[in-house]
Amino acid sequence: MGATFIVNKLDLKRMLSNLGLGESSIEGLLLQLDKMHRHVNAVTFAGLLTKAGLKQQDVTNVLRRIGIDDVTITDLFNTLDEEKINSTFGKIVELRIE
Repeated sequence: MGATFIVNKLDLKRMLSNLGLGESSIEGLLLQLDKMHRHVNAVTFAGLLTKAGLKQQDVTNVLRRIGIDDVTITDLFNTLDEEKINSTFGKIVELRIE
């Protein structure tokens, strides 16, 4: 099982506001988190931040402030990219050229 990171709702709200996210986007994100009972995996959380309007660098800064290391953050974005590809093009298959 992976590590657990906890962020205070007010601190998260402050971070997002400082990054220029609008009040309605912040409230929408917090509402989504509440619907998930405020437990979400890091990939989904990064995806929610991106959908809320944050650039990848800003998402990275939020994740770092929560305490997630750079290697894990890179893995998160790689997983997000794979999920986007899978949802757009279907399943990726292995291609072997011999």
